[in-house]
Amino acid sequence: MPTIDVMARDSPTAAVQDYLKAIYRVEEDSGRLWVSTSELASSLGVSAPSASAMLKRLSGLGYVVAGERRGAFALTSDGRVTALEVVRRHRLLETFLVQHLGVPLAEVHHEAEILEHHISVALELRIADVLGNPDRDPHGDPIPTRAGDVDDVPATTLADLAVNARGVVHRVGDRDPSLLQSLERSGIVPGVRLCMVAHDRHGSLRVQVGPDEVRVPVAAAKVVRVSPVE
Repeated sequence: MPTIDVMARDSPTAAVQDYLKAIYRVEEDSGRLWVSTSELASSLGVSAPSASAMLKRLSGLGYVVAGERRGAFALTSDGRVTALEVVRRHRLLETFLVQHLGVPLAEVHHEAEILEHHISVALELRIADVLGNPDRDPHGDPIPTRAGDVDDVPATTLADLAVNARGVVHRVGDRDPSLLQSLERSGIVPGVRLCMVAHDRHGSLRVQVGPDEVRVPVAAAKVVRVSPVE
């Protein structure tokens, strides 16, 4: 893994940081080391032409290269280092805001999106130290280390679990506050053990969470990553 030089980094614009972080997130979610323009545009909620124009800019800055497939691209070593810096700040901030300021889980992603562009290296290091250098944020996302190491995210989603299969919630997607609130109300949070009861024909799942059986929409189940257990 590339090393994050947190003591001597340049500061790309907020827009460049947002795009690099989004590229990394798509890679992380898909398990691929390349991303399509349409995937990036969808992730950021922008038009394909806007995403394409920014990709040309990122290419000129040395952050991305074209992939073998038409319309695909990948992070360069410099691009990955910069993306990991932003991801690290974002996830440390989420952890700090939840643990020390009591920001609700459904709101913390938005707050961290704003703050991640405005903290110094010294403050980042202080936050990490106060938190005890955690390896996961409140959503279960892995926090990159200062050396650029980051744990893998399980590929299995809650929607993938077969009937009677058991799993431990590893990560809950943070992009849709309404889905996040629904999952939290159902007790589906990182670290919780659950069991798949049934896949209903009406687009929902029946899941055993502790003593309770809850219904989970398939759309929500797809943003929950689990580690299957015997």
